[in-house]
Amino acid sequence: MHLQNVVQKGTGGWKKIVKTFGNDILLENGEIDRALLGQIVFSDPAKRKLLNRLLAPHISCGIFWEILKLWVKGCTVISVDIPLLFETKMDRWTNPVVVVWVDPKTQIERLMLRNGCSEEQAQNRISAQLALDWKKSEADIVINNSGSLEDTKEQFREVLEQVSAPLTWKERMRSRDGFLSIVMCTAAGVLLAQKNLL
Repeated sequence: MHLQNVVQKGTGGWKKIVKTFGNDILLENGEIDRALLGQIVFSDPAKRKLLNRLLAPHISCGIFWEILKLWVKGCTVISVDIPLLFETKMDRWTNPVVVVWVDPKTQIERLMLRNGCSEEQAQNRISAQLALDWKKSEADIVINNSGSLEDTKEQFREVLEQVSAPLTWKERMRSRDGFLSIVMCTAAGVLLAQKNLL
């Protein structure tokens, strides 16, 4: 699930944004001008908080349903990319917390290149979030993204191997297979208890 889906034309998130920020926020095709919206919210903390409040329920619900679908399919590792993980307190629901860290200079340069924005605009976006060094200190696992793409990919492969290791007993009970085992054992216990009572 991507943020794009939450703010796609006609969705609940799209309607809330248009109602709040007006039709000037729309492109000719009716989609939200995300670059313009970004300029507005990253230069005004009150508007950014408002946008986050408007979209948080849609984003959280979308994430929940995507995870549930993957869990039902039997996925053993589900990776969720949540830029505001700590701000929205969703770190409580994820394990382990993996933070992709980058040094501040590289972060500014990459953001300017990706978004075609000025250094001031890039700094405003970065300043609007919790400090990456703080997030790094709260992480269970850190991937250093300051080097080459190949270095980052190698670290990701190592992390994937680490999180794909056999589950602890507690983790197993939270897995789909563990849940199904609990349901089956409970059902069998209830049936046996009923049989013994008759």
